[in-house]
Amino acid sequence: MNIVLFISAMQDGGAESVAATLVNAWVERGDSVTLVATYSGRGTCNYPVSERVKFVYLADLVTRRGRGPLAFGARFMTLRALMRDSRPDVIVSFLTNVNITTILASRGLGIPIIVSEHTNPLADRRSLFWKLMCRFVYPKADLLTLLTDGVVAPFRKVVPGMKDIAVMPNPLPDGLFQLERQAPAARKRVISLGRLHKIKQFDLMIRAFALLADEFPDWDLWIWGEGPERAVLEAQIGQLGMGGRIFLPGRTLTPWAELAKAQVFAMSSSHEGLPMALMESMAMGLPVVSFDCPSGPKELTRDGEDGLLIPPGDANSMAAALRRLISDDHYRSELGRKASISVRERYSLKTILRIWDELFERVGARPKDVESAH
Repeated sequence: MNIVLFISAMQDGGAESVAATLVNAWVERGDSVTLVATYSGRGTCNYPVSERVKFVYLADLVTRRGRGPLAFGARFMTLRALMRDSRPDVIVSFLTNVNITTILASRGLGIPIIVSEHTNPLADRRSLFWKLMCRFVYPKADLLTLLTDGVVAPFRKVVPGMKDIAVMPNPLPDGLFQLERQAPAARKRVISLGRLHKIKQFDLMIRAFALLADEFPDWDLWIWGEGPERAVLEAQIGQLGMGGRIFLPGRTLTPWAELAKAQVFAMSSSHEGLPMALMESMAMGLPVVSFDCPSGPKELTRDGEDGLLIPPGDANSMAAALRRLISDDHYRSELGRKASISVRERYSLKTILRIWDELFERVGARPKDVESAH
C-alpha cells in the first residue's frame, strides 16, 4: 500500500517519535511510505527514519518551485500537488494545524484522509480560531483518531459533525524491548523528560524533590528537555539551594539511554494525551509516579495499578509518592516489573499496526496482508 504521512516537523515531541516508528514499520513490511514535514522553517530530523522511507521537506519543494517559502498559499498549493503526484492509497496526518491544512488541500482528490490528535483536544489551550476550524473542517476527513477512550464522547460534542472517530494509542518501538536498565550508580536518579513549558509543571516537581532531598542524600533529580521556562526553573533551583541535586541538562537525542540510568520516572504535567515518555519508562521497567491529569496517565497505569497516580497539581503528594518509591527497593522493583508487562501487552508495535490496518480498511484503503509482506 502507498501511505503518505504529514507532520509539521521531526525535531522533538511524542507525535514525532510515533511518526518515525510508524513509517519505519510500514516500510519494513513492504509498504511504500512518504513522510512529509510541512513546517515552513524546515527544521531537522531528530528521530531515526529508514532510508527506504521517502522523506520530504515541504519547504524544499516550495523553494524549488520558485515560490516564497513563508507564503501559506504557496505551501498549500505545493502540498496539494504533492498529494496528487504521489497518488497515495491513504493519507495520515498528525496534529491540529497540519490536519486542517491536509483536509482542505485534499478536497476533490478522492484520497482517504485519517487525521490524528496527539494531545487531549479538550484540555489544551488552542485558540478560538483553531477550535472553530476543527469544528467545521474535521468532519470533512474520513476518520479522526484520538489517543484514549475518555476523550471520544466529549470530543463529539466539540465536533458534532465528525462522522467517524477511533481510538488509536501510540505504539512502543520494538527496539525499546531490547534495552536493559543499567546497574544503579553511586548516585541514584529520579528522571523526567519533556519540554520546559508551564503545562509540564516542572516547578512542582522541583519543589517536591526539594522537600525530601535531605532525607535521601544519594538521590538526584534530572529533568531532560528545553523550552521557555528554563530561566524560571533555574532560578527556582538556585533559590532552593538545589544546584548540586537537581539538573536541567537540556535536550537529549538518546532519551532511552537516559531512562536506562534512572531508578524512578516522574511526570508532573497538568495535561497530556498519551505521554510517550511515561509509556517508554514503564516499558523499560521503571516505576513511575504521575499527576492524575486529564487523559493519559490513568489509562497507562490502569487507574494506578501499574504506577502511582497522585492528585493533580499537589507538590506534597508528589513528594510523598517519591518518598515511597525511593525508600523501598522491593516496591520499586515490583511496580516496574508490573508496568513493563502491562504496557508491552497493550502497546506493542504489532498490536498497534493491526489497529492501523483495520482503520485503513475502514476508510476504504486496502492494506496488503501483513503476513505475506514478510
